[in-house]
Amino acid sequence: MFSNSATFKIFSFLTLFLLTSFKAESRIVDTIEALQEKKIGDKEASIKIVEFASLTCGHCAKFHNEVFPKIKKEYIDTGKIVFTYRDFPLDKFALKASVIARCAGKDKYFSFLKVLYKKQKDWTRSQDPFKSLLKIAKLGGLKNDEIKVCVSNKSIEDGILKKRLNSTKKFEIKATPTIYINGKKYNGDLTFEALKLKLDSLIN
Repeated sequence: MFSNSATFKIFSFLTLFLLTSFKAESRIVDTIEALQEKKIGDKEASIKIVEFASLTCGHCAKFHNEVFPKIKKEYIDTGKIVFTYRDFPLDKFALKASVIARCAGKDKYFSFLKVLYKKQKDWTRSQDPFKSLLKIAKLGGLKNDEIKVCVSNKSIEDGILKKRLNSTKKFEIKATPTIYINGKKYNGDLTFEALKLKLDSLIN
């Protein structure tokens, strides 16, 4: 027979083991979900746009702040196109920002992108960009423990960097943003007017 003290110790050990196991499992699931492709729009849409971008890229911010909202309103929200965002981080802070956005979950992902691009000058030019990123993460609804687990998750970082390397080889990405429309590289201006002409020509 076990003494009360021994029984308590065994129970405590089993509880700790189970909690640790569930935490480990949830992190694996989170990692898999975090690295899934991020799409917005009707997946069955005939027009598919893929953007390769870096969260510290000024031209990417200009595109997302000025052009993307119009594309979303006219083409994504109306079911005409499906838009895929692919991380192509150009530096360590862009990589950390990509990780944090992916940790937000699929329902909040594009909202996080919107804030990160809108506030890009604020956090990239601060004395401590990483600290500024963490503040944005908290404002976005991530809890301290979630942020801590997220930013220390090397699997997500490695996954993003691996996809970046594959994109460099497969799509010959040399600058950001780079956009593909229906599998073909778009070489026109990144203005709404220019993209509208291109998209309308594919729809009509």
